[in-house]
Amino acid sequence: MQVSTMFLEQSMDFLLKGYLPRIEQCLAALREEDIWWRANEASNSIGNLVLHLSGNLQQWIVSGVGGKPDTRTRQTEFDTREGPVGSELIARLKSVVVEAVDILAETDPRILSEKRTIQDKEVLVLYAVYHAVEHFSMHTGQIIQMTKARTGKDLKFYGFENGVPTERWRESE
Repeated sequence: MQVSTMFLEQSMDFLLKGYLPRIEQCLAALREEDIWWRANEASNSIGNLVLHLSGNLQQWIVSGVGGKPDTRTRQTEFDTREGPVGSELIARLKSVVVEAVDILAETDPRILSEKRTIQDKEVLVLYAVYHAVEHFSMHTGQIIQMTKARTGKDLKFYGFENGVPTERWRESE
């Protein structure tokens, strides 16, 4: 298998099997008021971060790589102070993740070196995918941290085998 194919497959795996289930678990653990709680005006709520992840993935993968229309209104993702409940946020995010994964599954690895214009920047398709996955990872970590702070609970994403942490989502494969 070529490295470019492995890169696309790993990207899909991270989004769909790694990060999305963790965000789903976080939202399920939170009270509705915690989803839109902000530490201060310079911070985002978990709800804002989920809206932002949906918009970013739509713009960078669905539109930028997949060629579909860019429907993102980025500032709204941050301006929202209350909005959809957790189940609606997850449904929205899951829909975009599934659409992005479908696009990546159909992406010919040979186009990874092609250029696209996304957010008024000319980037390689490889960069667009890498950016979207890394961005998703960063905000997933923020959501996890905020969830732990709001609930005071360990979310138990890892099991242990011989004293070494193992990711639970990989155990089901």
